[in-house]
Amino acid sequence: MGDQKNLVIAIALSLAILLGFQFFYELPKVRDQAAQQATQAELSKPIAPAAPGTAPAPGAVAPGTVAPGVLAGPATLSRPGALAESPRIPLDTPSLRGSIALKGGRLDDVVLKGYRETTDPNSSNIVLLSPATAPEPYYADWGWVPAAGTEIRLPDAQTVWTADKDKLTAESPVTLSWDNGQGFAFQRRFAIDNRYMVTVTQRVLRTAPGEPITLHPYELVTRSNTPVVLGYYILHEGAYGVFDGKLKELTYSDMKDAKGGVIETTSTGGWIGFTDKYWMVAAVPDQKDSYKARFAHALSGKTDKYQVDILGGGQPLAQGQAIESVSRVFVGAKEVSTLDGYQEQLGIVRFDLAIDWGWFYFLTRPIFFVLDWLAHVLGNFGVAILVLTVLVKALFYPLANKSYVAMSRMKALQPEMMKLRERFENDKQRMNQELMALYKREKVNPAAGCLPIVVQIPVFFALYKVLFVTIEMRHAPFFGWIKDLSAQDPTTIFNLFGLIPWDPPHMLMVGIWPLIMGVTMWFQQKLNPQPADPVQAKMFMILPIVFTYMLASFPAGLVIYWAWNNVLSMAQQWTIMYRMGVKAT
Repeated sequence: MGDQKNLVIAIALSLAILLGFQFFYELPKVRDQAAQQATQAELSKPIAPAAPGTAPAPGAVAPGTVAPGVLAGPATLSRPGALAESPRIPLDTPSLRGSIALKGGRLDDVVLKGYRETTDPNSSNIVLLSPATAPEPYYADWGWVPAAGTEIRLPDAQTVWTADKDKLTAESPVTLSWDNGQGFAFQRRFAIDNRYMVTVTQRVLRTAPGEPITLHPYELVTRSNTPVVLGYYILHEGAYGVFDGKLKELTYSDMKDAKGGVIETTSTGGWIGFTDKYWMVAAVPDQKDSYKARFAHALSGKTDKYQVDILGGGQPLAQGQAIESVSRVFVGAKEVSTLDGYQEQLGIVRFDLAIDWGWFYFLTRPIFFVLDWLAHVLGNFGVAILVLTVLVKALFYPLANKSYVAMSRMKALQPEMMKLRERFENDKQRMNQELMALYKREKVNPAAGCLPIVVQIPVFFALYKVLFVTIEMRHAPFFGWIKDLSAQDPTTIFNLFGLIPWDPPHMLMVGIWPLIMGVTMWFQQKLNPQPADPVQAKMFMILPIVFTYMLASFPAGLVIYWAWNNVLSMAQQWTIMYRMGVKAT
């Protein structure tokens, strides 16, 4: 009775934790996200423009800091209005469209051609970068910082540049020029490839007489307003970078809590940027150069401003000489092949870590590559998941086969085990001794049935990561109602799968595929040896219901994998039982 009581308490606590987690954590999180989105929408409304000339302008600062004022200034216009503030050079490639602002010389307008907000082909394309006066400022900028004590007029956010071409394409770079009227000519050359990498070459030519001066090149990425993040433990969203080959990750809260609002580091090679689930904007210095990197946060009124920047080493500049700095910025989708290609072709240190592969990196990436290859061959990621499941089952076949043989023997011994339990009902110690003797005599390992599950846990988690973090799975359809394998099954039994015109709360979204998974799990349990204790048997029968509810919010692709895996396991187990002459029920 003590064992029964403990089992009942354990399952009751598990259900309480599961339901409590959904009610007290998941539901409030959904409400908070909705409230945040409403707040963001309120912030996007145009407000009265600031008086001309009130915005702080960058000035001369000591090395180690980057242009004061870049974190300041609230959004004042709608996005179209902000774009219209400056003359612009259009940007158009097979992957991106947008523009470069001639006022400030910034890359502050980028839209991803190949990605939309939803699975609806008519939905809006993903907007990644926006000007400083737009509702959601997010842009990349470049410039020079003079050494301490040096006074020189440098280009800033108000500088209007002159372009040598009227359009930036993958085949046609654009050079911006500006003269400070003091014998210094500045150039900023933009070149872009067919994907998401922009190469910026800064050049300063000096004709003015005088003592040599030292200038430090910088590159920065800044965004305003704390983005709405998903908040999952397995996914990093925020600022991050690779410094001296090591990945450093900071959430927006980490940046807010930083002492003095700044976290600094130094490195040779690597990169630094901001990441969302699928998108990234990252500054990439010359991989041979040493530089200082910063994660910075500032509060402008009630608006949070976040910035990552890199400051290169000082370069002396004398009369008649020119200095130059080359850096890059990645603006786009975190496609595995694209990131790996940049890492190989440009030598960017650990650019593959831009995707959050997690602790099982050694397992997650191979699973992705197999799944991606199968999807290209078969034309459907869902079918690729089914085939991958077969391959995983084949890989673990010897271990699973041995386990199912042991389980079949256990099932065949159940009548004798029941007799022992009835015979020694009042002597638990003697009963356990007799059971152990029976196992030893029949060469049965009662724990063997757990091995296939234990071994497949890392595979399951790695596949979960692949489905959750890789953009290749985003909006990847299966068949029927599954339009996005990376999202949960959109149907629910609580409105009869759409027949009743009612949208249940998130915690009641239990779709068709989770139910299929639960049914297969129930049938699989019927093949396994049943506990001799009737109370334990009933408790175990509850598990398919618990798992059905628990997996309902998981990506549909993962639930399909689990259900198909159950079917294959049942087929293998039934075959073994048939050969051994053991009844399936």
